[in-house]
Amino acid sequence: MRIAVASGKGGTGKTTVSTGLALSLAGENGTGMRAHSQNRYRLLFIDCDVEAPNAHLFLNPDFQVRIETGPSVPQVDGDACTYCGRCAEVCEFNAIAVVEEQVLTFPHLCHGCGSCTLNCPEGAITEVPRAVGLLEAGPTPYGLYFTRGIMNVGEAMAVPIIRELKKWDIGPGREETQDGAGSTIWENVIIDVPPGTTCPVVEALQGADFALLVAEPTPFGLHDLRLMVEVVSAMNIPAGVVLNRDGTGYEDLERFCEDADLPLMLRIPLDRRIAEGLARREPLTTIYPEYLDRMREMYESMVKMVGRDLR
Repeated sequence: MRIAVASGKGGTGKTTVSTGLALSLAGENGTGMRAHSQNRYRLLFIDCDVEAPNAHLFLNPDFQVRIETGPSVPQVDGDACTYCGRCAEVCEFNAIAVVEEQVLTFPHLCHGCGSCTLNCPEGAITEVPRAVGLLEAGPTPYGLYFTRGIMNVGEAMAVPIIRELKKWDIGPGREETQDGAGSTIWENVIIDVPPGTTCPVVEALQGADFALLVAEPTPFGLHDLRLMVEVVSAMNIPAGVVLNRDGTGYEDLERFCEDADLPLMLRIPLDRRIAEGLARREPLTTIYPEYLDRMREMYESMVKMVGRDLR
């Protein structure tokens, strides 16, 4: 089961919910004490908020693997190039241009699609890797495995990092098959999605079985939830809502959920104790241990909604 935890705007409590859900499924309360007698889950947590990852503050991973990542960008052989301009014609992102007898490349604009290489009639273009970020992975003290991406300062595109991060086949969920190839058999994957509704969000949502949308009961929260619902609807991903900072008195968001037939999966109150605990890097399930069972019940509801059997 791949659960994407998303929000239409930043600061709604997306990471609070995703880390709390992960700890609940791993059978932990964030203090190192077992909350359940058995840990039945093989759980992977992916922090796809590559511009500002912060889930590690609550899950305390031991990063044992680090690799650079990024798209492959064009490199032109000036001796073989005839300056026909075909590469510039097929590039949708204006990452390559031909000016008289000179080919200009703009790596920051390149999406690594390979169209210029495939369409060069002289075979004068090759692809070379360009690091735009970092992938990190390692175990946590709580019985789950953690991966994240970090975008380099000054880079503009998060999508290539998120794409590589999601397909990174690593960790104890990876087992060798009979033919010697690796296969990942995680029973549950929690994806902490970047905020907003832009391309990085869509990339992070790809392949999700369920989208858990975290929203706050404010006019801005309702506006951005509407946008987020449009995204998951277009992607045909079942969704439910977690209402964070409940108790402000703003009821329009709940009415929207009713009208849109969006199930309200969980309520988290507007509570100073929660804010103080999060500032101390304490997960929600440590601040209020009763959320272990509430998160577990929410998970069971999501499984039923997508039609899967609990293992």
